[in-house]
Amino acid sequence: MSSDTQTTTTVRPRPAASARAATITLIVVLVAELMNALDGSIVYTALPSIQGDTGASSAAVQWIPAAYTLSFALALITGGRLGDLYGRKRIFLAGTGVFTLASLLCGIATGPELLIAARALQGAAAAAMVPQVLATIHVTFDGQSRAKAFGLYGMIMSLGGVVGPVLGAALTSADLFDLGWRPIFLINLPIGLATVLLGLRFIPESRDEQARRLDPLGMALSAAGLLLIVYPLTVGGERRWPAWSFGMLAAGLLVLAAFVVQQRARTAKGGSPLVALSLLRGRAFGGGLAAQLVFGLVSGMFLLTWTLFMQDGLGLSPGRFAPASIAVSIGGMAGAMLASKWVTDHARRVPQAGALLVALTLAGYHLLVTGQGTALPFAAAVAPMILFGAGFGMIGAGLAGLALGQVEPENAGSASGLFNTAMQLGTAVGIALASVTFFVHAPAGSHGTPVTGAFAGTIWYVAGAVIVMWALMFLLPRRASRV
Repeated sequence: MSSDTQTTTTVRPRPAASARAATITLIVVLVAELMNALDGSIVYTALPSIQGDTGASSAAVQWIPAAYTLSFALALITGGRLGDLYGRKRIFLAGTGVFTLASLLCGIATGPELLIAARALQGAAAAAMVPQVLATIHVTFDGQSRAKAFGLYGMIMSLGGVVGPVLGAALTSADLFDLGWRPIFLINLPIGLATVLLGLRFIPESRDEQARRLDPLGMALSAAGLLLIVYPLTVGGERRWPAWSFGMLAAGLLVLAAFVVQQRARTAKGGSPLVALSLLRGRAFGGGLAAQLVFGLVSGMFLLTWTLFMQDGLGLSPGRFAPASIAVSIGGMAGAMLASKWVTDHARRVPQAGALLVALTLAGYHLLVTGQGTALPFAAAVAPMILFGAGFGMIGAGLAGLALGQVEPENAGSASGLFNTAMQLGTAVGIALASVTFFVHAPAGSHGTPVTGAFAGTIWYVAGAVIVMWALMFLLPRRASRV
């Protein structure tokens, strides 16, 4: 895009300081993404301690993680557009500040009511913070440096989701300063404060100069549609899929269809829509968005059932399970680093290679599980997960860069919000489908052979979804953008 047609105002440091400032910017936004990735999963291993300390009911315990997930998913699209309108740096810092405050409220909560409310506030703040991460990377870097930055982003996503439960267990069992489970939230205070201070100094400001004002009706329709879909996916399985859950899903699809119609009408009238529908007409972004949705589904279904297989099937304690999670993280970091180096030259072939690596690893893992069952040795159960993590890292890092690489800078926030929403929605769908592929064969409380058998069956569903994702990646560019 030439300088006379550039619609995004991005304040950059002088050339002599540009590399240093860009590096610090990248570190700051990735730390914020890591906080979000950790807080989405860190709470799970601490739930028994939280329940015992606060007297939370079973329903309240379910809502402690669900409140974060729901508010995060519902506000992501709006959060991305807020950055386009009012400045990505400004919205990022505001979101990070509120996220840090909400973490403090979580850490000092004495009852489940305040904790659930604070978790909902955390999720909403993360929805303002997270879309600005990809958008800021998009407008700060270009060419090979952008590919490397997206690769690191994919690595952080993979690392946070897997390490979160392990870190939660470690902090809770350490009982730092006799605080029990509270450090899993209080750890965000120094990190969040440092992120805000460094962000004020180094993050460049950028926005869509042509955008005029918010779209309240679009915000309401998108949030209502996603709520009607994500809520039953979050709690429906626990309640054995009552009729109202399917009614809500159908209503949610209708509301999202109305949202699309409303966005088209607003665009036709020259208004400023919440989502630039032209994004969805782009082959690379549309294909990448669909692949990201399936990626989330695979993540949600497999990582949940694999965790249950390792602990309830093979009988591993949470402490013994930790090295297995670390193996996935190591593989994910390696895969993301490789993707960041290769994606500029090989484009879509990088995430496609990652998908094939995941599919082949799953096929081999199925043979191990069906052949050994509950007698599967620990090393044999963990070693393939390094390859699985490497494939996941290649997918996550490659998808982000290729899907967003050709998006116009003025739509970076909106595109990032949609991209993150697809991941969240896909994860919710994957967890919900686990009730069909896994829990129907191994109900809650099962151990041993029923669990290993249910997991072996689930692997084929996951592998099938991975192949669908591989096919969708043919819509991604053959050559990565070098500008």
